[in-house]
Amino acid sequence: MDISVVIPLYNEAESLRELHAWIKRVMENHAFTYEVLFIDDGSNDDSWNIILDLARNNPEVRGFKFAKNYGKTAALQTGFNETQGQVVITMDADLQDSPDEIPELYKMITEDGYDLVSGWKQKRYDPITKTLPTKLFNATTRMIHDIPLHDMNCGLKAYNSKVTKNIIIYGEMHRYIPVVAKWSGFGKIGEKVVHHQARKYGHTKFGLERFFNGFLDLLSITFVNKFGKSPMHFFGLFGILSFLGGLAIATYLIGEKLYSIYNHQPYRNVTDNPLFFLGLTAALIGSQMFLAGFLGELLVRNSVKKDEYTIAEKT
Repeated sequence: MDISVVIPLYNEAESLRELHAWIKRVMENHAFTYEVLFIDDGSNDDSWNIILDLARNNPEVRGFKFAKNYGKTAALQTGFNETQGQVVITMDADLQDSPDEIPELYKMITEDGYDLVSGWKQKRYDPITKTLPTKLFNATTRMIHDIPLHDMNCGLKAYNSKVTKNIIIYGEMHRYIPVVAKWSGFGKIGEKVVHHQARKYGHTKFGLERFFNGFLDLLSITFVNKFGKSPMHFFGLFGILSFLGGLAIATYLIGEKLYSIYNHQPYRNVTDNPLFFLGLTAALIGSQMFLAGFLGELLVRNSVKKDEYTIAEKT
C-alpha cells in the first residue's frame, strides 16, 4: 500500500464527509493505493456514525473510537500502530489542512529520502491564542533541539513508515514528534510550505492552556529523552553535588571550631550557626536525589509499557 492517512478528530462531524471526498479525489487522480484511518477521540457529536457510514461504503476507510477523550497524542499513536502504508500522512479533520499537498509530501519521502516532512503554514488563519504559543514553542524547540522547522506542531506531516513503527509518543508529545523522531535515529527531517485554510466548521478545541502545557511538555520530553533510560545520570549528578556541598559546609564549620579551640579563641557550637542547617539540608536533599536515581533505574529496568488507551469500537 502506498499511503496511510491518519486523521485524529474530536467533534468534527460537519467536515468528515467533505474531507474524505477530497482525499479520495486526490488519491484516485494520482492512482495511489491507500487507506484512511479516522481516530475518533471520544467525540460526543455524530462523528462516529458518519465514520461508520463512510466505512460501509468505502473499503479504504477504517475507524477507531476511543471510550473517552484521551487527546491527540493517543489518537496518533493508535493510528501509527494500525497503518499499513509505505508512507503515513497525518492531518487534522477540520479542513484546515489540504489533501492536495499529499502527492508532493509522498514524493519527498519516497524519492527525496526524507524520514519525516513537516508542513509549514506560513500564512495562518488561526486566532492569536493559537498562533502566539505556536511561534514561541517553535523558537524554543529550535534553540534547544537544533531542528530547523518553522512549524513543529503542524498537523499535516508525512512519515516513512519506519518512523511511525519505531517511535512511541504519549502524554502530549504530538507537539514534538520531530524531536522524538530525531532522538530515535531518524534525522533526515524536512519541511514543506503548505496551504492553510480558514476553519469552515465549528471552532478550535484548544485554548490558552496550550501556552503553558506546551512548555511543560517541552521540559518533559527533553528530560525523558535525555535521561529516561538512565535517570541516575540526572538525579545522581545533582544528588552528589548537593551532598558534597553539604558535607563541605559541615567540614568547614567543624574545622573552624577546632581551630578556635586550639588557639584559645572564642567559639560557638556548630549547631548554633545557621550555615550548619543549610549544609544539613543540602546533604539530605543530595541523599534523596541519589535514592530517587536508584529507584528510577529500577523502574526503567522492570517496567513494561502497554497501550493505555481503551478503544470502545472499530470498523
